[in-house]
Amino acid sequence: MRIGDLARETGVSRRLLRYYEEQGLLQPARLGNGYRDYAATDVARVNHVRALLAAGLSTMVIARVVHCVHSKDTFTLPAECPAFVKVIRHERDRVTEAIAQLESSRTILDTILRTATRDGA
Repeated sequence: MRIGDLARETGVSRRLLRYYEEQGLLQPARLGNGYRDYAATDVARVNHVRALLAAGLSTMVIARVVHCVHSKDTFTLPAECPAFVKVIRHERDRVTEAIAQLESSRTILDTILRTATRDGA
């Protein structure tokens, strides 16, 4: 399938699909004329990449683990990819820490606002 077909199937722009290729997230075959030739499985790959991006993972992290995801609609993992769970746990811990830092910042800002409004600001 050509890049325009993949873009229509996934709702992802051609430009973004090219970026995914640059980042190692997609690896289309090349036809004799140089055109990209995407497999039907690349639709699922793009959807998995989008889900992992939405979860807050960087393209660098996704490139390390996306090859482990082979299912069409879910994150079913083959036994030979135990690193996937380790990476996802690490990223979850990173997000949890960021949330804790943001909550701390919010608490400080709330204190400042309470003080400022109490003093007539």
